[in-house]
Amino acid sequence: MGRIFISAAHGGKEAGVIDPGSIAGGTTEAREMILLRDLVVPELRARNFEVLAVPDNLNTTQIISWINSRARHGDVAVEIHADAATSPSVRGASVFYIANNQDRRNEAELVLIGLLRRVPQLPNRGIKPDTASGLGSLAFCRQIVIPSLLMLVGFLSNPDDRTLLQNQRRDFALGIADGLTSWSRTVDPDSGKPSQATYPVINISINGQNYSEKGILINGNAYIPIDLVDSLRIDLSKAPDIRRVTYRQVVYVKAIELREFHIAISWDSESHTVGLRSNLQICSGQFDKIMSPGNTSEVQLQLFLKNHNQTALTQFPDIAKLYREEAMIEGVNYDIAFCQMCVETGFLRFGGEIQAKQNNFAGLGTIGGSSEAASFENPRLGVRAHIQHLKAYASLEPLVKETVDPRFRFVTRGVAPLIDQLSGRWSADTEYGTKIKAMLKQLYESAGLL
Repeated sequence: MGRIFISAAHGGKEAGVIDPGSIAGGTTEAREMILLRDLVVPELRARNFEVLAVPDNLNTTQIISWINSRARHGDVAVEIHADAATSPSVRGASVFYIANNQDRRNEAELVLIGLLRRVPQLPNRGIKPDTASGLGSLAFCRQIVIPSLLMLVGFLSNPDDRTLLQNQRRDFALGIADGLTSWSRTVDPDSGKPSQATYPVINISINGQNYSEKGILINGNAYIPIDLVDSLRIDLSKAPDIRRVTYRQVVYVKAIELREFHIAISWDSESHTVGLRSNLQICSGQFDKIMSPGNTSEVQLQLFLKNHNQTALTQFPDIAKLYREEAMIEGVNYDIAFCQMCVETGFLRFGGEIQAKQNNFAGLGTIGGSSEAASFENPRLGVRAHIQHLKAYASLEPLVKETVDPRFRFVTRGVAPLIDQLSGRWSADTEYGTKIKAMLKQLYESAGLL
C-alpha cells in the first residue's frame, strides 16, 4: 500500500518572513492546520497507513522538494488549508486538483466527500481545477511528482466555519482520514516504478488539427514531445519548474504547464486527445500590456461574470458595456480592467469595507486622510475612475475625459505599463498581478480565445 504525505499549509519562511497564512478570529491558518494535521496523522496510522508529515518550518518550494525527494510510486500527497475572504459570509470546503486530469478530479471528489460526511454542517464548495484558484495554478498540485491535491477545509474569516473547525476538529480529522483512505486505495502500488512503467499513448490536437506525433499519459496528466513545444515558439529555458520527463529517448513536457505561455489546454477522454489552442493576437506580447486593445465582446464579458455570480448583472446590468466604452476612450485594455474589477469585488459580490452602492469597482481610495474608500455617483463614473487610475499607472498620455479619479494626480505616471507591475502599488499583495492575469486567462478560455 502506498504512503500518504500530508502538509499543513504555511508556517515556513516566505521572502525571509514567517508566513502565518490567513489570519482571523485571533488565530492563524498555520496554527489551525497544524492542530488538524496532528489529529489526521495518528488516525491514518491507526488504520495501518504509513504517513509522512511534512515539517512545519518549510516554505512552499521546500515542501515540494521535501516530498519529491522521498516520494515513491503509489504514494499520494495532500496539503490542507483554511482560506480567508473579503466577505465574512463566504464559507465552505473544496478540493483543488490539477486541471485537465480526470483521475485527480475523481480522487478530489473522494477526499471532499470524506470530509463532508463527517461534518455535514460544512457547505460544499465543490471540487475545482487549480486554474480556478486565485493564482491560476497551484504549485502543490503541479510540481509534486506523485498524485497530489490541495484541500480547503473552510474559511477562517467566516465565524461559522471557524467555530466548526475549532469545536469539531476531531470530526474534521476523521473526515479527512476517510477521504485519504479512499484515495490511497485507488492508487495501484504494484504497477512498478515510474522509470519502468509503460505509459499510455495519447493523441494531440493543435487548434483543431491532428498532430502527427503522439503524447503520453503519466499519472493522468498529458505530456507532449518537446519538439512540439519548440515548434510553437515557446522558450522553456527560463521556466525550470515545468515538469519534463524522458521516456524511450524522447523528452516530454507536462501539457498543462504551457498555459503559462497563453496556450489553452483541453482533454477529450473519449478519443484520448490533448488539445492545444492558441490565439496569435493575444500571444503576441499584448497579453499583459495595460495600454492595449481588448479582445472580448460585451456578451462574453457578461457571460463570464454571470457564470461566477448569477446575480451580478441584476444590480449592474450595463457593467460590461461601461468597461468596454470607458476603456476604449482612454486606450486601456478593457479585458484587463474588467478582470481587475472581478478580483477586487469578488465578481461584484463586494462584502468588505467597500459596498456596492459606492460604485467603487477597484478599491480606489480618497484624499485628505479619509478612512473611507471613494464613492461615485453612478456606475459609469466609478468605471471611469478605475480606467483613469489604470491609465495613470500605465501611460504618460493625458486623459481624454475630465478627471474623476480622486488620486490620479498622486500617481507617478507610467511606472506600471504591465499587469505584474501593479503588485505592491495598487495593492500591497505581491501576488496581485498574478491574480489578475489568472483571471484574464479564465476570461479568454471561457470566450474561446485561448
